[in-house]
Amino acid sequence: MRIVIGMLAAATLAGCAGRVPPGAKPVAPVSVQIIAFNDFHGNLEAGKLAVDVPGESGVTRVPAGGAAYFASAVAKLREGHPNSVTVSAGDMISASPLVSSMFLDEPTIHAMNLVGVDFNAVGNHEFDRGQKELLRLQNGGCAKNTKRQPCAVEPFTGAKFGYLAANVAKRGGGTLFPSYGIRSFGKGARQVRVAFIGMTLKGTSTLVMASGVAGLKFEDEADTVNALVPKLKAEGADAIVVLIHQGGYSKRAFDANSCEGMTGDIFPILERLDPRVDLVVSGHTHNAYICDYGSKDPTRPLLLTSAGYGGTLLTDITLDVDPVAGRVVAKRAANVLVQGEPFTSARGPVAISDRYARFAPEPRVAALVARYAAAAKSYAERPIGKLTAPAPRSDEDMREQVLGNLIADAQLAATAAQGAQIALMNAGSVRASLTPRADGTITFGDLYAAQPFGNVLVIKQFTGRQLRAVLEQQFDENKAGGRNLLLVSRGFGFGYDLGKPVGQRVVDPKLNGAPLVDEQVYRVVMSNFLGNGGDGFSMLIGGNEMPTDTGDLDALEAYFAGGPVTPPATDRTRDVTLRN
Repeated sequence: MRIVIGMLAAATLAGCAGRVPPGAKPVAPVSVQIIAFNDFHGNLEAGKLAVDVPGESGVTRVPAGGAAYFASAVAKLREGHPNSVTVSAGDMISASPLVSSMFLDEPTIHAMNLVGVDFNAVGNHEFDRGQKELLRLQNGGCAKNTKRQPCAVEPFTGAKFGYLAANVAKRGGGTLFPSYGIRSFGKGARQVRVAFIGMTLKGTSTLVMASGVAGLKFEDEADTVNALVPKLKAEGADAIVVLIHQGGYSKRAFDANSCEGMTGDIFPILERLDPRVDLVVSGHTHNAYICDYGSKDPTRPLLLTSAGYGGTLLTDITLDVDPVAGRVVAKRAANVLVQGEPFTSARGPVAISDRYARFAPEPRVAALVARYAAAAKSYAERPIGKLTAPAPRSDEDMREQVLGNLIADAQLAATAAQGAQIALMNAGSVRASLTPRADGTITFGDLYAAQPFGNVLVIKQFTGRQLRAVLEQQFDENKAGGRNLLLVSRGFGFGYDLGKPVGQRVVDPKLNGAPLVDEQVYRVVMSNFLGNGGDGFSMLIGGNEMPTDTGDLDALEAYFAGGPVTPPATDRTRDVTLRN
């Protein structure tokens, strides 16, 4: 088994090696196993995540994930499969728990080296700390590209697997990482080649700091794949797999194996793909599904998969490849639950289930996680303050959320002395709910899980007219990243009517009970991510900006230092759309 990684200008492989002459005895198909996952997000520790499993008596929560259990599950799936490859569809790192994020996600890369990952397509979160830091994760070393100290626990040698970035073009030509990799399996007449194209979503630049992707262009996903397919076929690829950090939404269970009712941004891409693509491993939406896309479009009989979030699932895929015809003749997949260890969540006990296999933790990975958990412990367990009740986040882009409101309040409080009057917070940067201990205690680890990006607050000046335009952008379907509701600080609020035309949907915005005045100037605080147009809010770019030296996490910690915090109500935005 050998690996070939290539860019567009890579040398051509002989396309006919190992082919059987006409009239020879038929050659049996070669089965290639592909173990796939996505959106791991540095979830190294077990006892944190669960998978909801529907049954006759309702939904059962099954403990899942943890890098040591994940590694053991991968090893178990590989047994009996000599032709096996392990791949990821992006967001392996960042937006991760403190045990990984505190150390620049080096332990996650260490863990994935031990797992034996072969390829990881870049996702949007791979760019959270900028392209220089991402290149360091691939190549290793201790160059300091962020405020945090690299190699804080041990030397870092980089990823032993290959990052792929087919649609991430550099100014002056080429791609940031190789566009694809080719794996060869078998010998002679039974040799087959499987090509892996890796890429992120086209809208990545709207989801990360602009400075971190300066000089990069994120190309159209389908166009990128379609340009590569003829080249890969010329290089002898018998099967073509796309690892893409874009995905869909399914309301069915992780093991339903159905396309029914699925939606999402992946489908307009699939509709344009070259029919010679055999498999699309997707991500980004944190959903789990297996969809035989041929049932929707017989001209494109590809398989679409996703393994949810956080290493709780693995997708076990088999492609049967005809080495003579040079094509896939059968494909099948199943999502496998990575059952971890029991724990107690805010919703109650999460117990082991006899319905699913149990895996022993892989010793080397378990030791790695324990080493970094011990290093992070003093930071994580430091008490910050008290919270009188849970402050949940929400995965729904158009719903006001308790924790987002609380964070907006904290950012306003931290900058009020500098004249800030309103705080704006994007829901996508709220990463985990805050759940106090029995005595109300919240720790630094809790805050870090909720706000892991290390953004800095900025104050910008907008007229009432400009601020109204910002608010209108929330409800514009054509905004990069689509519609998503801004979370606002106490004293500010507005209604919205989705039945009205784009640009006329905001209703009666008020600050402390007074309507916004078009020509009046307001000072608005936000993260530098949001101020640079993050989450598609281009109306926030530019303007008269006052930088601060306050980090978003610092603001949240200071807010708790003022005494017990009561979670705010969700009454700052009002949907006044007329319903039929």
